[in-house]
Amino acid sequence: MRGYLAIESISKAFGLQQVLNSVSFVLNADQRLGLVGANGAGKTTLLKIITGEIQPDSGAVSIPPGVELGYLAQVIELAEGRTIADLVEAAMLRLTALEQRLRDLEVEMARANSGEIERLMVEYGDCTEQFERLGGYEMDYRVDALFSGLGIGHIDRSRQFSTLSGGEKSRAGLALLLLKAPDVLLLDEPTSHLDFAALEWLEGYLSTYRGALLVVSHDRQFLNGTVTSIVELNEHTHAARLYVGDYENYARVKRQERLRWRQDYERQQEEIKDLRQVANVDGRRNSNYRAHTDSDKFLRNAKIEWHAHTVSRKVRAAEEKLRRIEADPIPEPPDDLRFAPEFDPEMLKGRAPLYVSGVVKDYDGRRVLDDVTFTLSRDSRVVVIGPNGAGKSTLLKILTGQERADSGEVYVNPAVRIGYLDQEQETLDEDMTLFEAYARDLPGTAQQLKATLIKSGLFRWEEFDKRVGDLSRGQQRKLQIARLIAGRANLLVLDEPTNSISFDVLEALEAALSDFPGPIIAASHDRRFIQQFGGDVWTLRDGRLEMVGVEVQLPQ
Repeated sequence: MRGYLAIESISKAFGLQQVLNSVSFVLNADQRLGLVGANGAGKTTLLKIITGEIQPDSGAVSIPPGVELGYLAQVIELAEGRTIADLVEAAMLRLTALEQRLRDLEVEMARANSGEIERLMVEYGDCTEQFERLGGYEMDYRVDALFSGLGIGHIDRSRQFSTLSGGEKSRAGLALLLLKAPDVLLLDEPTSHLDFAALEWLEGYLSTYRGALLVVSHDRQFLNGTVTSIVELNEHTHAARLYVGDYENYARVKRQERLRWRQDYERQQEEIKDLRQVANVDGRRNSNYRAHTDSDKFLRNAKIEWHAHTVSRKVRAAEEKLRRIEADPIPEPPDDLRFAPEFDPEMLKGRAPLYVSGVVKDYDGRRVLDDVTFTLSRDSRVVVIGPNGAGKSTLLKILTGQERADSGEVYVNPAVRIGYLDQEQETLDEDMTLFEAYARDLPGTAQQLKATLIKSGLFRWEEFDKRVGDLSRGQQRKLQIARLIAGRANLLVLDEPTNSISFDVLEALEAALSDFPGPIIAASHDRRFIQQFGGDVWTLRDGRLEMVGVEVQLPQ
């Protein structure tokens, strides 16, 4: 299989912060890799190193001659000051050049002598194969299909690219990149501005793409439908590891690794206990010594001395093995994430935890929420979906008291303690240290809180003194989750809870939410989260909240 792209021992640091450490892998023709890892793990940095936008500190990127790379960010940068039609024409240059070469070859073959015809036919076959692979025989259809599939078919192509909204630019840039059909597609979060229909279309398109794909995505279902292997960038070691298979296989292997970690740790703890028994107890007690009845005093003393020597050797061996283990022990695996809410069911008898009546909210003359009314019961599990800008975050801020409605009422039962996970992380003080921000207003001593935070597995000791403003978005999100769990809330309000966190933390959070005994209302665009979460799905559109129940059809 031909290698289109080779990443060879790439390392990169920004100041004292190591981002990539000897990262290596190969992307072959027709191979589709998903690049995953926590926010700040170096995924976008690696893509920019591949395109030459950033230079690595060491290592190299190898691309064979004639292999064309396509990177979404580059398409958008080159689009300013031009119409969409101009950009479509530019994206087709490779195809039009191939088409012209085919016509020229046909003329040359008609005039060629027997000595030249074989060479021309070989080139003609290569050009034909490439033209077909790039979709040259269906150019006009491909343009319409790409724009329509990504939900921008209605946009007049005479429009200046600069007049599009941010979401439209992202979709148009992706359509133009796919139209160009590079040998290697580099995509950084291509699903960010796509609705469910466009997501499903893009999955189908990429699953049959005639080229190589390297995609960064936090959308697990998208990865399941598009990639053949996963490359994980570890946020602690900054190294890369390849997992063959789709996201489902990657998640299964990660669960098995965590189970083996727990088993290895427990086995080592038993071994440490046994070695300490030998070194600290058996050596002093010498309990296996049996008195000798030999009448020969010399022989009896020799046997005693030999036994003492044997015990001493055994103790020294145990001490040496214990020293080696304790110099590099298997770290204790983190506890599973678990919510332990303070909840008194008696105080809620006959009364809902929360209800909303006739809530209205306007922004700049636009009605974002229009007569929103609903009730959360003691066992409600609700996901609110809707397009970007529909007002989902605004609604959740009003429920938690972060914003005021223009009119209407929000009633929160006095027995309710709300835990709020905000999307923009505005509840964090950037000037505090990580531990100060975590411990703020939480009961318990500093030592108890530090032990709890360490056992969660979300952070390490050496990260406690980092300033919140210096943390990556993924680390800030983990800090929010840690505080949410420690706050012991009995009603959870979650705004895009799957954003910015690594998949292992996300899977652990979903498991914890499934066991949560109180009501939850979440806003999300993550299809897998919505399906795993269960409960009701409500749609917010044009200010109206439609309770569509559990039967909403999401792409599989």
